[in-house]
Amino acid sequence: MDNRIATLRAAEFAPGTTYLNTASSGLLPARAADPLRAAVTRMAAGTLDMVATFAAVDRARAAFGRLAGVPVERVAVGTAVSTHVGMIAASLPTGAEVLVAEGDFSSVVNPFTVRGDLKLRTAPLESLADAVDAGTALIAVSAVQSADGRIADLAAIREAAREAGARTLIDTTQATGWLPLSAAAFDYTVCGAYKWLLCPRGTSFLTVSEEARESGALLPLHAGWVAAELPWESCYGPISRLAPDARRFDESVPFLPYLGAEHALSLVEELGQEAIGAHNRALAARFREGLRGLGYEPVREDSAIVAVPGLGHAAERLSAADVKIAVRDGNLRVAFHLYNTDGDVSRVLDLLAP
Repeated sequence: MDNRIATLRAAEFAPGTTYLNTASSGLLPARAADPLRAAVTRMAAGTLDMVATFAAVDRARAAFGRLAGVPVERVAVGTAVSTHVGMIAASLPTGAEVLVAEGDFSSVVNPFTVRGDLKLRTAPLESLADAVDAGTALIAVSAVQSADGRIADLAAIREAAREAGARTLIDTTQATGWLPLSAAAFDYTVCGAYKWLLCPRGTSFLTVSEEARESGALLPLHAGWVAAELPWESCYGPISRLAPDARRFDESVPFLPYLGAEHALSLVEELGQEAIGAHNRALAARFREGLRGLGYEPVREDSAIVAVPGLGHAAERLSAADVKIAVRDGNLRVAFHLYNTDGDVSRVLDLLAP
């Protein structure tokens, strides 16, 4: 076990339960919770510094860019993955074909269906790259599947998109924080930061390639004053010049989530996604092995998310023992993150024993 993870776990987290549900929402570290409490006090007193708060948003933007492997100029901030995806969907021309994985998370899929004039095509995750053809305009897929933790073959998808002249949209919500990947390899990535990145809910990030921005493929449909080149000089009337980089795709974000986000992201940066991923995967592997010893058959994937088909009925038993897990698509879903230990694995296995 990485000693740094053990040390920071003791300093930053004090879960009141056996918490194994990061795939739904991560725990807030102390370094993020404390500034949030102070900010609420300042908000109530009318002493919150708005200019300083926008600077905190930009620090969170820069931290995410480093974690995603792209320059800060390629990162836009927002509040929800579905909003980012909705902007991408609204920017597509009539009749464009979007290829998605069967059973992917609704926020990655549904914004394309509500257009009504796009062609939505699905394929199994394992053969998504093979399903790309000359008519495909965009491939949209989660890097890690929410329901069962399966990991997409992003290299194959990227190559298939290149050969077909299609663009790529990757949802990294269930990946960034434990599964390092470079957003630079794709046209768009979206990430809800309240799971594996440990930020408050209401923080999400969009990355946009230079080609997609410069070609006008993505329309800044949410462009308010914060999307201007000079925001404080663009508060009234039409904006004369939008920001020259991805900031033109910004939403006007809520302050409190982002005041916590910059500190939460610093913890992930401090430990490194490689070390966190190794820790998470080791716990998940031990859990899968234990499940097989009990006669269960979990989804075979080297993921921080462990899904057990047909075991959703055990959720009530685990909840009664104060174990926080989830049931998704009939699967018992358990997610391991840096605040989890071998003891958590043993406790859940004991509870699931026949």
